[in-house]
Amino acid sequence: MGTTLRLAVLLSGSGRTLENLLGCIARGELPARVEVVVSSRDGVRGIEIARAAGLPVTVIPRRAFPSVDAFSDAVWAAIAPYEVDLVILAGFLAKLAIPTAFEGRVMNIHPSLLPLFGGRGFYGDRVHRAVLEAGVKVSGCTVHFVDEEYDAGPIILQRCVPVLDDDTPESLAHRVFAEECRAYPEAIRLYAEGRLRIEGRRVRVLPRE
Repeated sequence: MGTTLRLAVLLSGSGRTLENLLGCIARGELPARVEVVVSSRDGVRGIEIARAAGLPVTVIPRRAFPSVDAFSDAVWAAIAPYEVDLVILAGFLAKLAIPTAFEGRVMNIHPSLLPLFGGRGFYGDRVHRAVLEAGVKVSGCTVHFVDEEYDAGPIILQRCVPVLDDDTPESLAHRVFAEECRAYPEAIRLYAEGRLRIEGRRVRVLPRE
């Protein structure tokens, strides 16, 4: 792996996470380069952001495929020519089967402190609404490696925010996303530095050499 990490970014919506990562790269805060963007939906803002940045974009609609495996095969075929080091899920709402060659090389970020408020159907404002309904006092975000289950892979890092008495799903989402914008680049930097080691269900962050 070179000093500059080659990324594929997979998205399904607004592209805010892609936008944040591109900003970090442009400011020299992240030793990475986005090689390709894949969207599971057509007509979303994330595609516009990618094209405005001059990035190759492939749209692979989930509904066009009869199974998770068929869809996943198409996604990996689209990524293969770019020889990426790491795949970043950035609001990617389709289930993805992970081939052996990419185990430990696919990351996701989730807007809660997993394993709470995660799994199938928990995304976007649904997560924050569930957090408020549960009455918990702390929420946050989780960066994790992706495995075959929704939001269940080994956790890389988490960041916390308080849940305020007058929070709405929108206000909580705003505060959590601010932490996402810090957490995801940090996790990618750790990967680029070779400082993440998966040990069973845990990820050990190694000290700098």
